[in-house]
Amino acid sequence: MPDIQLVLRSTRVVTPEGLRPASVTVADGRIVDVLPHDAEVPTGARLEDVGDDAVLPGLVDTHVHVNDPGRSEWEGFWTATRAAAAGGITTLIDMPLNSLPPTTTLDNLRVKQEVARSKAHIDTGFWGGAIPGNVSDLRQLHEAGVFGFKCFLSPSGVEEFPELDPAQLAAAIAEIASYDALLIVHAEDPGHLAAAPQRGGAAYADFLASRPRAAENDAIALLIKLAREYEARVHVLHLSSSDALPLIADARREGVRITAETCPHFLTLTAEDVPDGATEFKCCPPIRERENQDALWQGLADGSLDCVVSDHSPCTTDLKTPDFGTAWGGISSLQLGLPVVWTAARERGHGLEDIARWMSYGPAQVAGLPHKGVIAPGHDADFAVVAPEETFTVDPGRLHHRNQITAYADKTLHGVVRGTWLRGERIAEGGRVTQRAGRLIERHTA
Repeated sequence: MPDIQLVLRSTRVVTPEGLRPASVTVADGRIVDVLPHDAEVPTGARLEDVGDDAVLPGLVDTHVHVNDPGRSEWEGFWTATRAAAAGGITTLIDMPLNSLPPTTTLDNLRVKQEVARSKAHIDTGFWGGAIPGNVSDLRQLHEAGVFGFKCFLSPSGVEEFPELDPAQLAAAIAEIASYDALLIVHAEDPGHLAAAPQRGGAAYADFLASRPRAAENDAIALLIKLAREYEARVHVLHLSSSDALPLIADARREGVRITAETCPHFLTLTAEDVPDGATEFKCCPPIRERENQDALWQGLADGSLDCVVSDHSPCTTDLKTPDFGTAWGGISSLQLGLPVVWTAARERGHGLEDIARWMSYGPAQVAGLPHKGVIAPGHDADFAVVAPEETFTVDPGRLHHRNQITAYADKTLHGVVRGTWLRGERIAEGGRVTQRAGRLIERHTA
């Protein structure tokens, strides 16, 4: 039995068995045991009693665009991982595009890892990218420890990361399935997008019409077909159209290995409330109508959706022009995801256990992070300490993101993140990031 170094105690600890008073013992960065609240503190151990603040497993965000190197003025590993730490996130996986170079070859991965190594405040891993012409690079990236491969079925918005056509998609799936890797997909059908009205301008209704639900639905149907044909593992990114949920549920019942995520903005923002010209609300696929949002919540409740992740896709303020046709599409929420989702979840009758399942355990399972996402013996001692009943008003100037533009400005949210712990070390407290303890993680070492 290792010498216990830390006992973290609370009247509300989220465990796999539910919310309960407990003392969590930690040694060498791992959870040793989850004991009764009044358990004796071992000799030499440090007691941290957080009272009635809730202790959740550290959040895992598997959908973050860090953009470093190359577009670090949009975001960088230093600022992104600080924002994550302040928001209760202890692990993130970086998307392969928007950085220069993109993570589409082994050499490009090494460039990104070298940039991140001295800047990561939290544990940081990487997705590889599948683009036209790089099928022969994918195995090397897999062997180097990327967590899977991202592709687009429609234009990505950056020329160095083109989309796959149906034949290229099939070739990538066949290759990736041969070593049982995971393909994660921006699923919007380009034919539907090309046929939709593209008016541009300040009207949100026009932008919404340009990204119809059918584009998502048909793209997901294609993914299901290919996953079935190649016995592949596929994951649907940032699902916005609730119409696709029955397709996913039916495919799973047939044994198709498909998972899906949604995002805080789809669960908390609605098309009816987006002001014209407010392109801080622009993302692709788009924020949809209120009734669609209700169905997404039902998908989370019944397990059709596996997890909630940020799709943090920042840019410089000047790229958020008032024209929905030309503004950069992406919502910055890395630091705010936990309180944003908790505020809406509590109003719908969900508990902290649900937040942990959707934002810690779920993404850890999708990405293949066996030691993350739950408070249980043998897992990394990663914790988010939260005051669930306390509120705060979002002040963009207090966010750690490199650019403070956010769709949540001035919103009052429940759930103040008191502190964040990574492998038994407190890395953030009261919104301040106190130390950098992040490691670069790989699929076979995570």
